[in-house]
Amino acid sequence: MPNDYHQKAAEFHKLAAHTHEAAAASHAKQDHLNAHEMSRLAMEHSTKAFEKSKEAEVRSAEVAHEAKP
Repeated sequence: MPNDYHQKAAEFHKLAAHTHEAAAASHAKQDHLNAHEMSRLAMEHSTKAFEKSKEAEVRSAEVAHEAKP
């Protein structure tokens, strides 16, 4: 089960990275409006990735605690 949380965190990290790259490409094309929107979206994905990472950490600690004799 903790692996599910890690997987979700990884997915959001990948989404954030991809969106950052898209924002950079838009900025390079002088499409600043689209670049700004993509940057905002990337920030949302980064925030979700951070939240899921914290959740995964908590869940992993709970599982480790339960596994101790």
